[in-house]
Amino acid sequence: MENQVPIIVFLSVVVPMFIVGFVIAIWLYLRSREKQALISQGVPPEQIAELWKKNTKSNPYLMLKIGVIVAFFGFALLVGNVMDDWFGMGDGVPVFMAFMFIGIGIIAASLIGKKLEERDEEREKRRNQE
Repeated sequence: MENQVPIIVFLSVVVPMFIVGFVIAIWLYLRSREKQALISQGVPPEQIAELWKKNTKSNPYLMLKIGVIVAFFGFALLVGNVMDDWFGMGDGVPVFMAFMFIGIGIIAASLIGKKLEERDEEREKRRNQE
């Protein structure tokens, strides 16, 4: 088991980092190609800037939602490891807890995001009435 630790670390840390990096690189490349296509079609820079502003404002609470999900994931690993240590329930408990708490985190994040978006809409309505 001692010689398997580097393989486990590699598979659980390094490979996901490469995958995330690859996805980000592809996203940046495709975004760049989209901008180049708009420029080659003769779209004015003002219109391009307006288009990108609309795209970034579509989900203002995205980072909050991701943070809630990551926090639930971390809490799940903590609870799963504590249960494994205290009760000797097996190595599958942290994985089960991770999936369970990630699901709960997604639900909580969507509810929180929806509540905040409704609050923002209400504030915008009040501003328009004044």
